[in-house]
Amino acid sequence: MTDRALAVVRAGALTTVQDRGRPGHAHLGVPRSGALDAPAAALVNRLVGNPPGAAVLETTLTGCTLRPRCAVTVAVGGAPCPVTVDGRPVPWAAPVHVPAGAVLDVGAADSGVRSYVAVSGGVLVEPVLGSRSTDLLSGLGPPPLADGTVLPLGRPGGRHARVDVAPQPAPPAELVLRVTPGPRADWFTPEAVRAFTSGAYRVSSASNRIGLRVDGPSLERARPGELPSEGTVLGAVQVPPDGMPVVFLADHPTTGGYPVIGVVRTLDLPAAAQAVPGTPVHFMAVRRR
Repeated sequence: MTDRALAVVRAGALTTVQDRGRPGHAHLGVPRSGALDAPAAALVNRLVGNPPGAAVLETTLTGCTLRPRCAVTVAVGGAPCPVTVDGRPVPWAAPVHVPAGAVLDVGAADSGVRSYVAVSGGVLVEPVLGSRSTDLLSGLGPPPLADGTVLPLGRPGGRHARVDVAPQPAPPAELVLRVTPGPRADWFTPEAVRAFTSGAYRVSSASNRIGLRVDGPSLERARPGELPSEGTVLGAVQVPPDGMPVVFLADHPTTGGYPVIGVVRTLDLPAAAQAVPGTPVHFMAVRRR
């Protein structure tokens, strides 16, 4: 096996390989997938000299521990967390040299949910439909990392950034999601539509890469019955029978039969990826573009 590889010592709660995803395959029932906090993933790639589409690791809450088999440059961004090399603290959000055989520990998030680990050369697992991303819904791409997994690395193609620390947005203390009316807003009572954009919601612990779930006012339907399945998009806010809105994220299903009351602006979704359970959520109605 090539020495350009990365061994997983501790996989953490959920660590996956992610890049910019595989858009354009919804007609095949394949979700977009890709890094939930795409700006954070792009930034750590820039810090180590990778192209923006290189595959990185996305951790969830508890980080991960890695041992490269060759000397590499790494950068950790997204959710702030402690980072060490062989037990020695190193900067977060900055390029760091990791010698061959050293142990890189990405600690638990101090705030936020998902940290991103870029390695010079990128993670070179086999692409599926043009992407190396793990898709938790369809099962495409590599499985979530496990202790002992060995990941191949590409050859470095550029020089790392010369910065001490790269500024990044802080995880949200309050999540404000701008929404345009959805195709099935008329399936809800006027009171429910008002409650959707004025009610006090909080991020639910049941949230995942498929959808951001919230707790708060239940949205009452104006008509009975169910819809035939129809296409859904990134950011769609679907409302199942319990009345609790679900914001579709990167691994969302491409079709669904529950009514969509609104669609969140794509620019607001990276913050949703970093909102911890209990974070206040406000859906702000905006005009269609």
